[in-house]
Amino acid sequence: MKLQALQTAFQAYKHYLRKQAGNRPHRRPPAGLYKWESLKIFQENWDLDAPDLAEMYDRSLQNAETRRLWKRENFEPKDMMLKFIRLQPDFVRYMFTDLFNEEKDIVGRVDRFVFHCDELLREYKEQNPRSVENNHFHNDDYQMVSLYLAFRYPDQYTLYDFDHFRALLTFLEAPNVPKTGDFGRFCKVMRTIYKLMSKDEALMDLHRARLDPARHYSGETLLIVEDFYRFLVARPGAPGRH
Repeated sequence: MKLQALQTAFQAYKHYLRKQAGNRPHRRPPAGLYKWESLKIFQENWDLDAPDLAEMYDRSLQNAETRRLWKRENFEPKDMMLKFIRLQPDFVRYMFTDLFNEEKDIVGRVDRFVFHCDELLREYKEQNPRSVENNHFHNDDYQMVSLYLAFRYPDQYTLYDFDHFRALLTFLEAPNVPKTGDFGRFCKVMRTIYKLMSKDEALMDLHRARLDPARHYSGETLLIVEDFYRFLVARPGAPGRH
């Protein structure tokens, strides 16, 4: 990963944030900040010891603007997890406890979580033979599993998108760009970028100025790295764009 390429990308991102700030009085809040709203809601509501796990889970994944993080066309992981909780609440509680155990290897944790979702889907279909459900949506490029991790430990994880990750590594001229998912490497690269990004006080100030403390999570979070890499990959001529 070339540091000069990353620093050049930081400068472009700062220009993007300044442009957002200039447009703010005349436009809706910057795109993407709904993620900071959902993160704040999750942090205020998540409690695996809650007696009603389904109610707590539902309350933790909310947003006033959009549900697209957990519900869009052909992608309904929240609905399926609620079905799993009603089916096996204690087992789902165990699944999340294991996923959030930072003493264990991250790749093993996410793979076990997906495996347990596979098991629950089979059990759900056995008990509901007329159901048309054929997907739990937690094995789709680790999107939902990374959301759980990013919301539970915002200073350690961010949202995963493998195609964008590959494009980012290509832009930064990193060696050995993976051809298949590499969640462990993704986590390490995101933390490295955040460490370097957080040293740029002007960039961080521009970002923090976007946030409404009453609505958005204002603590340390790698969500800004996800916002950065999506901005970078979306630019005309960026790797992966045609």
